[in-house]
Amino acid sequence: MEQLPDHLVWEILERIKKTVDRNSASLACKRFYKLDNEQRHSLRVGCGLDPANEALSLLCNRFPNLTKIEITYAGWMSRLGKQLDDQGLFILSNSCPYLADLTLNYCTFITDVGLRYLASCFNLSALKLNFTTRITGCGILSLVVGCKNLRALHLIRCLNVNSVEWLEYLGKLEIIEDLLIKNCRAIGEGDLIKLGPSWRKLKRLQFEVDANYRYMKVYDRLAVDRWQRQCVPCENMKEISLINCIISPGRGLACVLGKCKNLEKIHLDMCVGVRDSDIIKLAQKSSKLRSISLRVPSDFSLPLLMNNPLRLTDESLKALAHNCRMLESVRISFSDGEFPSISSFTLEGILTLIKKCPVRELALEHVYSFDDVGMEALCSAYYLEILELVRCQEISDEGLQLACQFPRLSILRLRKCLGVTDDGLKPLVGSYKLNSLAVEDCPQISERGVQGAAKSVSFRQDLSWMY
Repeated sequence: MEQLPDHLVWEILERIKKTVDRNSASLACKRFYKLDNEQRHSLRVGCGLDPANEALSLLCNRFPNLTKIEITYAGWMSRLGKQLDDQGLFILSNSCPYLADLTLNYCTFITDVGLRYLASCFNLSALKLNFTTRITGCGILSLVVGCKNLRALHLIRCLNVNSVEWLEYLGKLEIIEDLLIKNCRAIGEGDLIKLGPSWRKLKRLQFEVDANYRYMKVYDRLAVDRWQRQCVPCENMKEISLINCIISPGRGLACVLGKCKNLEKIHLDMCVGVRDSDIIKLAQKSSKLRSISLRVPSDFSLPLLMNNPLRLTDESLKALAHNCRMLESVRISFSDGEFPSISSFTLEGILTLIKKCPVRELALEHVYSFDDVGMEALCSAYYLEILELVRCQEISDEGLQLACQFPRLSILRLRKCLGVTDDGLKPLVGSYKLNSLAVEDCPQISERGVQGAAKSVSFRQDLSWMY
C-alpha cells in the first residue's frame, strides 16, 4: 500500500460507503488518516456532540473540505447536553469555506442570529430547516440576501416564519430551483405569487398546509386575486406536490397546473377546489407526465354534490389517458368519508387510463368502484409490475386469483382489504411469479396463507383500525 500513489488510495477510500468503515480505515495508518480527512466531503452529527460547539469546531478543522453537513437533534433531551446554538453556525461559516448543502433538524436553539452568520457562506446552494422554531422571516431574508447561489430551500414546521419578504427577494434572484414549504403556518397559497420571475427557474415545488391550523391569510381574496393579473411561467417545472391546498378556479395555484410543459411528476393530496378543467389543462400541457398521485376528499363524492363542478370525474382520467402517453405511475386515493362507497372515478375511467398508458405502477386506496371486473381487465395490462390495493373492499378471492395471470406483475401489496382470504392467494403459492408480496391488516388472510406466494413475503396483522 505504501507504493500506491495518492490518487489510487483516494479511489479506494471513495468505494467505502459506510461511515463506520471509513472511520476504521482512517485509523490504519497516518497516511490513510490524512487522505481521509482531505477526502471527506459529508458529515452527519447530532445528539452525540458534547459539548456541541467545541466538538463541531474540532470536526470542521479535521475535515477541511466538507461540502455537505447534516445536524439533527431528533429525540434530544436536556440530559444529553446543550444543543448546537448560533455560535455553532458561526463556526460553520468560518471553518467550512466549501459548504454547499446544510440540513438542520430539530435545532431549536438556532435563531435569526445564526442564520445571519450563514449568510457569509457564499457557496451555500441547498438549505433544509426542519422544526427550527426560533427563526423568523427576518432571518430567512438575511440568509437569501447573502447566499446568492441558493438553489434549494426547504422549510418544514418553521412556525415563526411570519413574514414573506424573503420570498419576494428570492423571486428577484431567479435562481431557486427546489422550494419546499411544509406546515409553516403563516405562509399561505397566496404568498407564492411573490416568487415572481423565479417561477421560470423553479423545477420542484412542494407546498403543504397544516390541515389542523390554517392561518387566515390563505382565505384572503385580495392575495389570491393578484394571481389573475400576473402570468406564471412554469416551463421548467418537473415536479409539483400540493397538500391540503385551496385551488381557486382560474387563479392561484390553478394557474400553475396548466402551464408546466415539462412536468414529470404531480402529487395532489386533499386539495380542495380541484376541478376537471384543472386536470384537463394539466394533461393537455404536460405530455411528458410520468407520475400522478391524486388523493381526493371523499366529501366530493357525497350525493348532494353529484352536479357540483368541483367534483372530479372520469373526464380528468380520460384527458390524462389521451394526452400523457408516458404515464407509468398512477396512485388514486379517497380519504375516509361518511359515504366511501361512492366514488367520483368509475371503473371505466380507471381502465381507460390503464389501457392507453404504459402504467408500470398502480395504487388504489378506498376506490370502491374497482372490483373483480377491474382485476380481470388488468390481465391485459402488459406493463404493470407493481399493484397496491388498500381498502378496496369490492375485490374478492375470485378477482385476487387473477393476479397470477398478470403478464409482468412482480410486486403485490394488499392492505386492509376485507373481501380476500387465503383462497385468493392459492394460485400464487409455489409459482414464485411474484418477487414480493406484502399483506397488512387483511382480517381474512393468515400468515400461513401467504407462505410460498412470493420469493419475499411480509405479513402484519393489526385489526384495531376496524373498531
